[in-house]
Amino acid sequence: MQSSNAFYLNYKQNKMTIRILMLLFPLICVSCANSSLTSTSSEEELINGKYKVVKTETGKMSWYSVKTNYGTATASGEKFCNFKPTAAHKKLKMGTMVRVTNLKNGKSSILRINDRGPYKPGRIIDVAVGMSKNEKLAFYKDGVVPCKVEVLEEISEDNNDLEES
Repeated sequence: MQSSNAFYLNYKQNKMTIRILMLLFPLICVSCANSSLTSTSSEEELINGKYKVVKTETGKMSWYSVKTNYGTATASGEKFCNFKPTAAHKKLKMGTMVRVTNLKNGKSSILRINDRGPYKPGRIIDVAVGMSKNEKLAFYKDGVVPCKVEVLEEISEDNNDLEES
């Protein structure tokens, strides 16, 4: 009689575990999909008449400094400076210009990729600490905020001249 009770309790616990997992599954899927890379529509957005947006990525942004970077070397070989408009990204080519928008306050800044990172799960870009204190991004005290990273491509006047010829 006890063995049938044990079977019933195990069945009841397993059924409850399955129900809990079914309820949590959508939340797990949403949290895993915190970063997405998409191409911009055919109507390219111009920024300052100098850049066009070619890709957009959303996720979380954090800041880093000489202290948290364990020195001053960057992956590009240039010296890291806390107050230059630079950032670290895992995949973008060194020298790529990006417009980073703090989705918490709507503020944005144009930065240059010169380092690799961030290495914390869920984060897509690390900006120099000076840019987080900067009034344009303003998230130093928050530490980590949701963001949008727009990959920029410079519009060269030479290309426009060649197309007209």
